[in-house]
Amino acid sequence: MEITWYGLGCFRIMERSFPAVVTDPFDEQETGLSLPRARADIVTCSLLLDEPYETRWKGLRGSYRTLASPGEYEIGSVFITGIVTYRDRKKGAERGQNIVYSINVDGTVICHLGEMASVPTQTQLEAMGAVNLLLLPVGVSGGLTPSMASEVVSLIEPNIVIPMNYKTPGLQIKRSPVDRFLKEMGVGTLTPESSLKVSSSDIPEETQIVLLEAQS
Repeated sequence: MEITWYGLGCFRIMERSFPAVVTDPFDEQETGLSLPRARADIVTCSLLLDEPYETRWKGLRGSYRTLASPGEYEIGSVFITGIVTYRDRKKGAERGQNIVYSINVDGTVICHLGEMASVPTQTQLEAMGAVNLLLLPVGVSGGLTPSMASEVVSLIEPNIVIPMNYKTPGLQIKRSPVDRFLKEMGVGTLTPESSLKVSSSDIPEETQIVLLEAQS
């Protein structure tokens, strides 16, 4: 499996013979970032948009299916569970709902937290299930603080944590740097990788943090 990051919450998850999954595409003009010019079979969106998705995601190719609501889905042997959480700490009163997606590709589970802003409840944790790779927002204003993000990692106990939604070069919207989260986790300087290639046989037993370099 190969996971590539394009900034904010946008990743492309590729596994041979399985549908390609793209998470949280963004508005290129608003963010200053570029979406992948690549095929997508499944697109997940943690936030409902007010306009047709295709007007924002022109870079993506293929006849993809968009998921933007909670529920259980099976698409081409990829199993996805969407779980309702919130984008603020007041049960959605300020910024509304957030959809967390637990994505099972050939037995490896990737959990994308979107812009979740509160520590998950026991019910939400049970819905996420056992998580191998956690895509964790660490720089959203009003979102998870570094200490909250650390608590989320402790509760979910993933094998690999990939920080997302933090400040990167060229980003035109406000995000905090990743350094504060790394310090909270007791991690020193990490060298970003262009992508993460992982198989079920080499997933670490103890939690590791992997930084990815946003691709353009």
